[in-house]
Amino acid sequence: MTDSDLARHVRAVSRLTGEFVLRSGRTANEYFDKYQFEADPELLDRLAAEMAVLVPEGTEVLAGLEMGGIAVVTAVARHAKLPTAFVRKEAKKYGTARLAEGAEVAGRRVLVVEDVVTSGGQVVISTDELRKLGAHVDHALCVIDRQEGGAQALAADGITLRALLTRADLEAGVS
Repeated sequence: MTDSDLARHVRAVSRLTGEFVLRSGRTANEYFDKYQFEADPELLDRLAAEMAVLVPEGTEVLAGLEMGGIAVVTAVARHAKLPTAFVRKEAKKYGTARLAEGAEVAGRRVLVVEDVVTSGGQVVISTDELRKLGAHVDHALCVIDRQEGGAQALAADGITLRALLTRADLEAGVS
């Protein structure tokens, strides 16, 4: 499967049209239902293998963001052979009461992994929280960058976004 075949496959299984309210509160007429590619084990494995190549050198821990980033980070970790942390939107008030479960992040170079980035808002929030825990975060990795300002918002917070696919990739070759 070529990269363009992979983009077409992701588009075919995950692109929805209609009216959708995004996390940012903005309304969109196109939505990429990440759970459709995350729920397909063969497609998820192919995406993860391609994403593992994009992991910056020196990364010590992959940190997947709740909820969609969890499936992706687990699959990428298998290929990258790196430990994983699972990052909640907020720490639970019971049990371990930790924001990041799994691998320790303090003092380590951490790569934040997300499924789809639009505004970058959740990545910025979670990165700030990981940094408060002592993580060194300067990169994020996603399956799809919707190219709607997320990369710029992350750059303003000192984070370089690496994306396996962009909206342009998903639209290429579509008539």
